[in-house]
Amino acid sequence: MPPSPLADLRYWLAHLRGLLRRGLSSLRARGWRVTWQRAVLQLRPPPAPPRTPLYRPAPGPFAAFAVPATAEGGVPRASIVIPVYNHAEATLACLRALAAHPPAAACEVIVVDDGSSDETSAWMPQVAGLRYHRRAANGGFIAACNDGASLARGEVLVFLNNDAIPQPGWLDALLDTFDARPDAGLVLAQLLYPDGRLQESGGVVFDDGSCWSYGRFEAADDPRYAYLREADYGSGAALAIPRDLFTALGGFDSRYAPAYYEDTDLAFAVRDAGRRVFVQPTSRVLHDEGTTAGTDTGSGIKAYQVRNRGVFASKWSDALRAQPPPGVVPGPALLHARQRRVLVVDEAVPRPDRDSASLRQFNLLRMLRAAGAHVAFLPTGLAHAGEATQALQRLGVETWYAPFATSAPAWLRDHAARFDVIVLTRHHLATAFLPLLRRHAPGARLVFDTVDLHYLRERRGAEVAGDAAALRAAEATRARELAAMAAADLTLVVSAEERTQLLQDVPGLRVELLSNLHDVAGAGAPFDERSDLVFVGGFRHPPNTDAVLWFAREVFPRIRRQLPQVRFHCIGSEPPPAVQALAGEPGIVVHGYVPDVSPYMERVRLAVAPLRFGAGVKGKVNLSMAHGQPVVATSCAVEGMHLHDGVDVSVADDAAGFADAVVALYGDAARWERQARAGLDNIDRHFSPKAAEATVRRVFFD
Repeated sequence: MPPSPLADLRYWLAHLRGLLRRGLSSLRARGWRVTWQRAVLQLRPPPAPPRTPLYRPAPGPFAAFAVPATAEGGVPRASIVIPVYNHAEATLACLRALAAHPPAAACEVIVVDDGSSDETSAWMPQVAGLRYHRRAANGGFIAACNDGASLARGEVLVFLNNDAIPQPGWLDALLDTFDARPDAGLVLAQLLYPDGRLQESGGVVFDDGSCWSYGRFEAADDPRYAYLREADYGSGAALAIPRDLFTALGGFDSRYAPAYYEDTDLAFAVRDAGRRVFVQPTSRVLHDEGTTAGTDTGSGIKAYQVRNRGVFASKWSDALRAQPPPGVVPGPALLHARQRRVLVVDEAVPRPDRDSASLRQFNLLRMLRAAGAHVAFLPTGLAHAGEATQALQRLGVETWYAPFATSAPAWLRDHAARFDVIVLTRHHLATAFLPLLRRHAPGARLVFDTVDLHYLRERRGAEVAGDAAALRAAEATRARELAAMAAADLTLVVSAEERTQLLQDVPGLRVELLSNLHDVAGAGAPFDERSDLVFVGGFRHPPNTDAVLWFAREVFPRIRRQLPQVRFHCIGSEPPPAVQALAGEPGIVVHGYVPDVSPYMERVRLAVAPLRFGAGVKGKVNLSMAHGQPVVATSCAVEGMHLHDGVDVSVADDAAGFADAVVALYGDAARWERQARAGLDNIDRHFSPKAAEATVRRVFFD
């Protein structure tokens, strides 16, 4: 059929009329400043598309296909409920997306037909695996959703609009959130417009009952909207709730029938029941807003949005008193105003699978989040680190990167004032940024996290090498580190020995001990099922290169003479050529970077830590002990770790003694088991998150 100019004109007149009504409503509710900002966001050129390409099913005529389904007699983890009323083409695209990228979790798909008069009733029965339910009469969105919930068998109900295109991994991301956050009662997907702009990353409710779609028209990857966080509410276009909780709350409240504000009401009811509402940005859904209900609040079903705002405001008047007033533009400062707000600044995001400093930092961020703090992370290099950045965002950390941050100083000028505590990691960053932060965040507590005392490590390395120039450089580092400590409000160190050293150098300095943080993994395999030796440590750290070369050249040949079948596994990222060349030596295996070292902790009999210089607490020792793996180490490697030779560690400093200690422990099952148990106990008492709770409370919350 040829296009009709008159029909096009009617469409644009209706669209403009709707925009005018919405603009006037916004002016009355929010004022001209906020209304103007919303208009600018909507009319400006679209931002950059998401980093991950968006999936859209190819259009085409209907042909039978299958959607994910649970086997006969099985119980699905999730029931996806899709209410529909006409718009069969949109429903078809939604189901094709589910079929193209089935979730890992067992699920069922339920389409509730609310009396459609188009091809819906002809097509849906031909979709294999689909549970199709046709209502006797049209009752509206709320009635259709509640009917679908009554038919569901899954542990979790997932409501999905038929004008939505779920992206790969969307459902598993929602379900994983319930696993990671047992207090979650409602989890929302991030909604995108078909052009890739952000439609909503959760929503904000003001004290008059009006709402704000957080992030609307912005870039989906903008750090402000890309991390797990609590939300006031979220659109019913894509949300998940435990079925038992939905039933206990009475489902969607029918007083909002046929539609609008039922999703906002549900979020308030979930919180009233003692559970939390989260938005999970890694769950993304394209939503063609307005396909099914239009956008004009002055006519049709959309008019109920205006009416139901009053219904909602009356029902939740007490709870709304705690909400912010309209007329303000929501941002992280407003959303997290009631939390303790912590900013961590480092060169790059932590990679806990690569080095112990990263593992300590990641576990600290996790502890802060668990304690209720809002945490932001600024890597001064501003690089998006892929999975490492996404891991922080899944943890609920507001993680920044380019192009959304143009430079670290500029970002700090704009954002530093909203934080209560700011942590600067490593002395060169503290030296550079402390003066700037004193100016732009005068009320914040400034914490210098040493990670380890660099000057002490450099001094010891220079002494081992007999390098006078390196010794002078170490003293220059000492001066810079001590100056940074004097400028900060508080300094963190990782060992009692370092704290003692600092208090001797700078009496009166406020120093707190926050050591390595490790979860106790467990005992691993028993003695008889283990074999070989292992070293774990990244080779950007000079002491590790020196340690491996010394062990391979001076110690391991002595061990092989007594244990000719034993192998030495060398694990760590970026091994230099000298370390790589060791792979040609008998019994030595150079693995380089290994994403998951747990099998080597749980199956190899002994770990070695042959460090001849360094500072701080050695994560490689902690890591092995947390997996029930005994360690043979030098005195330097066990410094500050509350360890005792012959009890929870074996210590030797010369090549012959080190080799003898390895051979003796390798063949003594009873001693091996005693040392393994003692090492696990050492981690639990001194290096677990539980052991650090009091320090974290003093530094970040008191």
